[in-house]
This record gives sequence, C-alpha cells and structure tokens, in this order.
Amino acid sequence: MRSVDGFLADANDQVGPLFDWCVNGDVEIIDGGEIKVSQASADYVMTMWAGIGSMVIGRHLFDMINGWEGVPPAGDHVIVVSHRPRPDDWHPTGLHSVHPRERQASYYFISDVAEAIAKARELAGERAVAVAAGDVGGQAFALGLVNEVAMDVAPVVFGSGKRYFGSTDAQHLLEDPHTVIQGDRVLHLRYRVRR
Repeated sequence: MRSVDGFLADANDQVGPLFDWCVNGDVEIIDGGEIKVSQASADYVMTMWAGIGSMVIGRHLFDMINGWEGVPPAGDHVIVVSHRPRPDDWHPTGLHSVHPRERQASYYFISDVAEAIAKARELAGERAVAVAAGDVGGQAFALGLVNEVAMDVAPVVFGSGKRYFGSTDAQHLLEDPHTVIQGDRVLHLRYRVRR
C-alpha cells in the first residue's frame, strides 16, 4: 500500500487514508468483518494471497502488528528480518481466522535480508515469496532479489513520510505493468523488474 507520491506511512507511522479501500466494500476477506473490499479488489487480493507461501517482513512491522497474532494474511511462514531475537513473551493467540486457512504460521527471525529471502524461498516451495515494502523490501530490491513489484496505490499525496522502497536511492527500471486493477479508492498494480 502506498500513496501516489510513494509513501507507505507518514513520519509517525500513521497510514491515514491508505487503507480506506480495505473497509469500504461489500466483500469480507477476513472473518469478523475487519476487511471488506470491493469485488474487484477481493478477486485480486484473494488470488494473490493464495499464491504466497512465505512472507518476509521487517521487525518494525512485526512489532506494530504483533506478528498478526501468528496468523498472517497470506503464506504459511513469516521470516522477520531483525537483529533482535524473537520476543520471549510473544505468544500469538491466532484468535482471528483468515481465509483460506485457519492455522498459525511458523515464524523465523533472521538478521540478514539475503538469508531471510533464501529461507523464505526454501519454505515457500513452488509458491511465491512476498516481501513487505519499506526498508526490508527496499534492501531486497537493491540486492536484485525481487522479481516483481506489486503495489496498491491509494489516491492520496502524503508529501513526506516512510518511503515505499525504504532508503533505496538508486534508479531501477520496471517493465510495463502486467496487472492493472481498479478497486474502490485503490489501484492494484504489478510490475516485473527489468533485468
């Protein structure tokens, strides 16, 4: 999720209207009505989530969302890039149910981005590895470990904040988008990385 000008949150980690599209639709994609999107967004998101075997996220995101309480929106495995170990007191409750699976994921804490991606690929098998945007995503992108960029663009301009690709400042070319889906208050885009 990002703003039109490339930010995934403001400087205070507030996402403002970036996720309005997740609550303004008629189609529930997480039990309990937490996330309800348009039919176009639901079709896109559920197909994408079904193809993900593992996710790589940063420690900051893990801490902010409490590791999704052990039940991420997609994938059976979560690799957290962190120089700190798994919190001793973190015991996910898995209280919410996520379609299409209802069991907790395995979590790994690895300090190196390249090692985290390698572990995620091993665990994902034939399925995709999703890498969260932000610093970890930007590092993976800069290392050439990203084959495709998927982003959900919300119609808002932040002006400043946390950049979608973190601190990456080198220029990289993407191919033309091969997926363009308009939802309600969101544009879903997918680009292959030009090699």
